[in-house]
Amino acid sequence: MTSPTTTSLELSQSFRQQIDAALERFVVFDSDCPSTLREAIAYSLLAPGKRLRPQLVLMANQVCGGDIEAALPAAVAVEMIHAYSLVHDDLPAMDDDDLRRGRPTCHNKFDEATAILVGDALQARAFEVLATEVSPPAVAARCCAELAAAAGASALVGGQADDLSSQFFQARDEQHAVEQLELIHRRKTGALFRVSLRLGAIIAGAGEDQLAALDAYGENLGLAFQVTDDLLDVAGSENNVGKRLGKDNERGKTTYPAVLGIDNSRQRAADLIVGACEAIESFGEAAAPLRDLARFVGRRNK
Repeated sequence: MTSPTTTSLELSQSFRQQIDAALERFVVFDSDCPSTLREAIAYSLLAPGKRLRPQLVLMANQVCGGDIEAALPAAVAVEMIHAYSLVHDDLPAMDDDDLRRGRPTCHNKFDEATAILVGDALQARAFEVLATEVSPPAVAARCCAELAAAAGASALVGGQADDLSSQFFQARDEQHAVEQLELIHRRKTGALFRVSLRLGAIIAGAGEDQLAALDAYGENLGLAFQVTDDLLDVAGSENNVGKRLGKDNERGKTTYPAVLGIDNSRQRAADLIVGACEAIESFGEAAAPLRDLARFVGRRNK
């Protein structure tokens, strides 16, 4: 639990330090890993970032009365899956980005083949960490199954596939367009938010009511994150965001601002943040860090 003298900001900073230290520990490979691959994996995984998803693991674990140290391997695994997805999303055959977090993307820093292999290695490493570092074995197995489903063809990968073709779908009306967008982003973005919360809660021994509340929180938060991401692409600062902006519009991609307009998209994000906070009311004051994180997502500028 958060002590009365510990602010949510201090807690978040503490979590980020623990997460970064754990990531460095788990990205060490033996001599059979080629040096260029090792360097590219570290470059992609340890790049400066918000660490939102691993923080969700730890915050959910904490709000359910768990042990943060026991949940750290799951936090690492989630960030590895997230990093792999970004490396592959940035490839020319996918979103074709040349900047990520203010630095050259992996395929630009190294080459396309190395970037593909980095994603492959990070995905495998994520499940190795879960399987070997989470206990008891039954909980580790459940965590592996949950993360695999969230990262698979009906979730993250399926959402990415539909997102790549979203510029081609013809919406009958605004409501249909929003439904299509949310179908994509519940999988592409929301699935990892939800599974991050679920892994932390499962490791803490959470009950079904707690998991359901965190699921609802994660679904709202994931969609809010995507709405603000779309807004940043049209109204953000490239220096703050750390990647090239305006590319969604250049590609004719369907986004929330394209469908709803900027003002209505901002209102949609605000409504989703309210929904996220309402979903975890049953946790009381213990959920303050989760509420603060949701509000951060609503006002983020990068």
